[in-house]
Parts: sequence; C-alpha cells; structure tokens
Amino acid sequence: MDGFWRDTSTESMICPRLAPPEMPKLAATMHRAGNNLDAAERRMWSASVLGKYWALQLPEAALVVVILLLLQAWLGFPTWLTWSLVGLWVTKDAAFYPFVWRSYDPGYPATLHSLDGEHGVATERLDRSGYVRVRGELWRAELDRGARPVDKDEPVQVQATRGLTVIVAAVADVRES
Repeated sequence: MDGFWRDTSTESMICPRLAPPEMPKLAATMHRAGNNLDAAERRMWSASVLGKYWALQLPEAALVVVILLLLQAWLGFPTWLTWSLVGLWVTKDAAFYPFVWRSYDPGYPATLHSLDGEHGVATERLDRSGYVRVRGELWRAELDRGARPVDKDEPVQVQATRGLTVIVAAVADVRES
C-alpha cells in the first residue's frame, strides 16, 4: 500500500504521481459525513420525512402485533414465529421507504404532475370562481387577475395552482396576450 493512494469511491488504486494534486483533498471532502449526499438524499434521510413515514407506519405495525398476539393465544403460534413475523413486517416497511419517501416530503417538487399550462373546460360560468374540468377531473377554479369572465363550456387554460384551486383564464385571452 505504500506509495499508493486508495480511491474509496471507485475502489481502485491510483499512483500518486499520476493523480492530480487536488484528488486526495477532493476525496477527503467527499467522504466527510454528509458531504457525499446530494440534496434529494439529504431530504430522504431528514428527520421530518423519516418521522412522518414511521409515524404513519406505527398504527399498521401495532395492528399486526395485536393480531399476531391474538393468533398466538388462540392458535398456539410459537412466540418466535410471532416476533419473527413482526420483524419481517418492519423490515418490509424499511425496504419500501426508499421507493415511497417522496410522498412524505412536503418540500418535494411536484412539477411532474403540475397542471400549469393544461387546458380544460368551464363547467359553469366563472365570474370570480367556479369549477372547471381539467384532465377529466373537476377542479375548483378562480380567474386570473385581469381575466374576463368565462362562460359555461368555454375552454380555459390553467395559469397556476394554489393548493387545490387552479387559477385559470380563457384560452382565447391567453392566445391574444
């Protein structure tokens, strides 16, 4: 090992004469706690996301424990089997976490499912607010600032979303501006 620097990110050996001088500093920086995680991974392991996930898993796990303890009492399940099944249940929750954590992160950008720019149809006359159908779903809608009233069955375009309310304008008005 003497005369070589070990690059732990690729598990390869690099001769120091061939490695750029900043590589050891870069590797040391990358392997300090927390610096090797990107922003999404930091959010994934944040206390708020983890706490919300496990808080919502606890009632389910508690129900499984109660059911298994009742089965143990009534059917004579061995104790080791009961607690092994509980362990498997918790392991299942831990294994699924990397796939579902985004659902528990309030700061995760929902731009993939954004309605901005989508077209819809007013289901009633919109003077200030009312309902529109966008992507086959009924949404509460408010008119964009300065937008003219929209008649029933007139096409609209979503300008923005605010909670569960879409901000819309008539398609004809959007094309003109």
